[in-house]
Amino acid sequence: MSQVVRTRPEGSGRALSEAYDTALLDLDGVVYAGGNAIAHAVASLATARDGGLRLAYVTNNALRTPDTVADHLTELGIPTDADDVITSAQAVARLISEQVPAGSRVLVIGGEGLRVALRERGLVPVDSAEDDPVAVVQGYGGPDLAWGRFAEACYAIARGVPWYASNTDLTIPGARGIAPGNGAAVEVVRIATGAEPQVAGKPLPPMHRESILRTGAERPLVIGDRLDTDIEGAFNGEVDSLLVLTGVTDGAQLLSAPPQHRPTYVDADLRGLLTGQPEVVESGDGFRCGGWTATAGHERLELDGDGEPLDGLRALCAAAWTAAGDGSCALEAGKVLDRLGL
Repeated sequence: MSQVVRTRPEGSGRALSEAYDTALLDLDGVVYAGGNAIAHAVASLATARDGGLRLAYVTNNALRTPDTVADHLTELGIPTDADDVITSAQAVARLISEQVPAGSRVLVIGGEGLRVALRERGLVPVDSAEDDPVAVVQGYGGPDLAWGRFAEACYAIARGVPWYASNTDLTIPGARGIAPGNGAAVEVVRIATGAEPQVAGKPLPPMHRESILRTGAERPLVIGDRLDTDIEGAFNGEVDSLLVLTGVTDGAQLLSAPPQHRPTYVDADLRGLLTGQPEVVESGDGFRCGGWTATAGHERLELDGDGEPLDGLRALCAAAWTAAGDGSCALEAGKVLDRLGL
């Protein structure tokens, strides 16, 4: 695969909701945070949907079923069917089903989302290594997942049973803060067994393939707040992406992003779906966007002008990404980001 190394955010003369046929939206940090809708998300998605954009919600969380996710979104004011939700549980279940016979038993280390996804693919969830499973699958099981479940996985893997993981996100956000995610649980089993799982979730190709198969998207736009899952997943799938700044990524992380973590577009929140995107153009030794011009000097970024803070950030991205095409950007960015309020 030979992706183009992006050196600046792209512009769009059309609203993104018109330029693409399907939005593949991450959930936490994009649509909601701590269970509550993020500002402008409900209205923006309603407008985009009414204009003909297909909305699909793509999550690495394998615990909740698509029905549960759809019900939550509907309660928030975003009418959603289960068919509009794609989970890493579905992606890993398809991956397993392509490698084992129909009707096979699969040892589940996780929650109901995994069990429902396995049954959908004609596989039989079991709970013990003594149930003769042909595969082990591990997904986020919530804070109450018993330690003994990891032991069952280890017993089966030690016997040569292949191991699969829905995703390897080390953390998961919650109402009280950041908690260990499925990736932390996967590390427990990896340390105990020395084995390596096949992984399906973002940013790896099985998750993107699952999203395309279930939506039929021809011009998808991935929308997320995480560079190392959402944006890298779009990069690996060779599709465009929109980073929204309502979640975990801040300006400094964006400026130092390696090539696989650079989004096509950058915007404050989901209102960016409803507008075009400004062009970033070369200007002298730097790059201009709106009223701002950014240059990369000796180990620091410089920003001149005035205007919308996001335009300044876009210009800075171009200067930083061009100066460090290999992703090793060490340019001091704190002062210029402070000036933008970012």
